[in-house]
Amino acid sequence: MSDKSVNHTAYWQELDEWRKRIDAIDQQLSSLLCERLDCAQNISTLKLRIGEQVFQPEREKAVLHNVLNHTDSPLKSHALEKIYRCIIEESRLFQHEWKNNQQGKSA
Repeated sequence: MSDKSVNHTAYWQELDEWRKRIDAIDQQLSSLLCERLDCAQNISTLKLRIGEQVFQPEREKAVLHNVLNHTDSPLKSHALEKIYRCIIEESRLFQHEWKNNQQGKSA
């Protein structure tokens, strides 16, 4: 077996290890995102009780600010901002759906 072939195999093994690490992180993220949606559901219930709107732009700005304060590079900051804008949007849609379901049950 040539040195080039050995190096190639080592690279594939390293790639596999990184992918396994990402898979483990994805499992953690999935669990945390479900927990985040549980919190959003509780928030939606409280907003419904007190007559508050789901969309609260100042809170969304604060969430982005808190997340982006913990990045160590502009490239990561840019990527995280796009990711969190999606998370916030989906959370808002989830709250709307939860609120509509709750209002439908009480009607």
